[in-house]
Amino acid sequence: MIDAFSRFAGALAKAIAAGVKFGVNFSRFLPDPPFMMHSMTGYAARSREQLDASLSVELKSVNGRFLDVVFRMPDELRPLEPAFREAISGRVQRGKVECRVGLAAAPGSEASLSVNRAMLQALASASRAVRDLMPDVQPMRVSEVLHWPGVLAEDPSRGEALRTGCLILFREALDEFVQSRAREGAQLVQVLQERVNKMRGIINEVLPRIPEAVAAYQEKLKARLFEALGNADDERVRQEIALYGVKIDVAEEINRLSLHLTEVERVLGAENAKGGSAGKRLDFLMQELHREANTLGSKSVSRELSEASLELKLLIEQMREQVQNIE
Repeated sequence: MIDAFSRFAGALAKAIAAGVKFGVNFSRFLPDPPFMMHSMTGYAARSREQLDASLSVELKSVNGRFLDVVFRMPDELRPLEPAFREAISGRVQRGKVECRVGLAAAPGSEASLSVNRAMLQALASASRAVRDLMPDVQPMRVSEVLHWPGVLAEDPSRGEALRTGCLILFREALDEFVQSRAREGAQLVQVLQERVNKMRGIINEVLPRIPEAVAAYQEKLKARLFEALGNADDERVRQEIALYGVKIDVAEEINRLSLHLTEVERVLGAENAKGGSAGKRLDFLMQELHREANTLGSKSVSRELSEASLELKLLIEQMREQVQNIE
């Protein structure tokens, strides 16, 4: 946490050096403790009136393998981007995050523009010099002149107030954004736990039937072998049946399924939900669960085992879809 704060403080120092004075409690931007599982899907929006302007901040995110932050903001507020980026990276580990900052004239406000005459004269002089050397060059349009950096004079106190208000607004939006991801994360944990409980129920239901199913299949196989081979050596037949019985034994797969489910529950626990690692770990466990359930089906010697394998794979696939949303 100290390292994250140091990095963020460095970004704030750069912004302050650019002429931005915030006067905001920076401790509110410290990363959240990594004790709660978050979804990678989240949304938050905040707006407020600041002087004669209307400010808005919108944050939204979708799934992503890594953290990817995109900013869309007016040039007047662009110096805040490093501080915003550092604040987001301190509280979000994975996902594609889009931050939109809007700045517009407040309803009913009287718009006023102040032209920097010195800059305008310098631009006119440069334009004449260019036309003297290149007579065919088209003159600049009024809109192009007004958009030229420095032509429209900005009141320093107004710009500072806008950036301060925007930073406060962003803080509020980021808090709401993180809370929305945490709420959805809690719901995902509940959904996954329900699937784990169903899988345990299937395993507990089928486990006592496995020895009986294997024994019945061995007897059936023995009868067919005697019928096909006639007077074959009885000991030889028993050896072949015993060898095949080892091949169709699913105790190992059942044990692995139980162990993987225990690990899933451990990862779902709040104290183990490390930011950014829980989703990757669960994704790996889904692959292992699917592999064991698939092997269980391939070794099946009864209709009950085959149906259990299909039900397990269906639940695992449902879990895998939800795991893709976990940070």
